[in-house]
Amino acid sequence: MNAPLTMEASPRTETSEEILRDVENFCEQIRPSEELCYLEHRFNDETIRLGKEHNLLGLLVPREYGGRGADLRTYAKSLVRIGREGSGVRTLFSGHCSIGQLPIIAFGNEQQKKKYLPPAARGESIMAFGLTEPEAGSNPLEMQTTYRREGNHYILNGVKYLISNGGIADVVVTFAYPEGQQGRVSAFIVPTDGEGFEKEDLTAKMGLPTSNTAMFEMRDYPVPVENMLAAEGDGFRVAMTTLVSGRLSVAAGCLGVIEDCLIESISYAKERRQHGKEIGRHQLVQEHLAMIEIHRQASESILFSAVDAKITSDANPNDKELKRKADLLSAEAKFFTSNAAWDAADRAVQIYGGRGYSTLYRPARHLTDVRVCRIYEGTDEILKLKIAASLLGKDWEAFK
Repeated sequence: MNAPLTMEASPRTETSEEILRDVENFCEQIRPSEELCYLEHRFNDETIRLGKEHNLLGLLVPREYGGRGADLRTYAKSLVRIGREGSGVRTLFSGHCSIGQLPIIAFGNEQQKKKYLPPAARGESIMAFGLTEPEAGSNPLEMQTTYRREGNHYILNGVKYLISNGGIADVVVTFAYPEGQQGRVSAFIVPTDGEGFEKEDLTAKMGLPTSNTAMFEMRDYPVPVENMLAAEGDGFRVAMTTLVSGRLSVAAGCLGVIEDCLIESISYAKERRQHGKEIGRHQLVQEHLAMIEIHRQASESILFSAVDAKITSDANPNDKELKRKADLLSAEAKFFTSNAAWDAADRAVQIYGGRGYSTLYRPARHLTDVRVCRIYEGTDEILKLKIAASLLGKDWEAFK
């Protein structure tokens, strides 16, 4: 039986406190370089260096494979704090941990775990999740990447697009149909250092300049047979299970964005004077602050309700109703928090006025970056349909 996607919650221990202290130290140290790299529109490689230094690149990896074995609540709290530093920083962790390492934790065999998890936990091997293609976004079943078996290898051909960490990844969990499309999707653990694997960074982005986004192409690319993840034809289940954790990671990061928007807005509202008094004394500015706080409180509640549901489901892997509830709540949390973060950032920009339109200030960077959170790991539209179908019943799915 496959292991659950996330670790069962453990009691609040000193270990959890140590992890969160390490996260805080990381965040304090990453901010100067993150702000500089943002203005220079370049990838912030300090994220990996400091992540290694503070031992944060294997938070969810079990200890026996070199990670810290954090429970899901501690991990979510870590991403909330990291999210305050920017969605670019948090995206690297989501790509590496939530959707890169976790499929191997959940579906990998012992050999795969021993080979790929320890270097990933140490930050010596960066991971990514290769599902999206140029013509397969919200419907991954339309992917065109294929595989065929030749001897002891599978030969992969295809293009993956808009992949977080895709240009820096040493290992990608990717997906393909058997050639001829006669069969179901399978999942593969794919090292990226061989001949026939070509990467291209995608830098013409609206936001997230400090994180890596790329496309890659596999041309008759050989992958050892032992690198198939889970059973042949089980790839769609691997992908959909992984996306639940991916959505929780985005939701956690969005809560961090809201927190930072509130912190910055309160500080600025107390300092900036217009019309003879601090702008925080103006009623309409107070309205913005009140709404950001309401978004923060509501987002925290829905996020950790989803986290608790996921923990309960993982502890009872054969309970389909618990799994359905966890899936639903992760969709609701991701939808709500990403939209709340967008609104909070917009209000923070408004509080800052003309300065809010400049990326010299944090609200503008949050507004620009967080917009993608309503797209990746499930668009607003797809998540609304998932939520409605969960209420109406599977036979009512609009995207069948």
